[in-house]
Amino acid sequence: MFTVTKRIEISGAHQLSLPYESKCQLWHGHNWIIIIKCQSETLDENGMVVDFTKVKEIVNRLDHASINEVLNEGRTGNPVNPTAENIAYWLCQRIPHCVEVSVQESEGNVAVYAK
Repeated sequence: MFTVTKRIEISGAHQLSLPYESKCQLWHGHNWIIIIKCQSETLDENGMVVDFTKVKEIVNRLDHASINEVLNEGRTGNPVNPTAENIAYWLCQRIPHCVEVSVQESEGNVAVYAK
């Protein structure tokens, strides 16, 4: 099994929809640390699990962006609440061979999604 990991730091803003009073209901930003883990039994024709550039392109859709808008592009129905957990899931669904995403929104606050 081949495993590759990419760590990327981005800045992005979001606003959470919560059924209780919270300062996170206001627009605010974070300097996010995102760690992507991809695995494959085989390598592609270039000898890679996934090109790190492709991973960076997908993660960078969230950089200096309204994460609410990015996570909900093209969606109909209930909007996705842009929690760290939902960001991790969103990324994992879009990155080839991704098996785990860790999203740190602030020191000590980390959400992980793993397939």
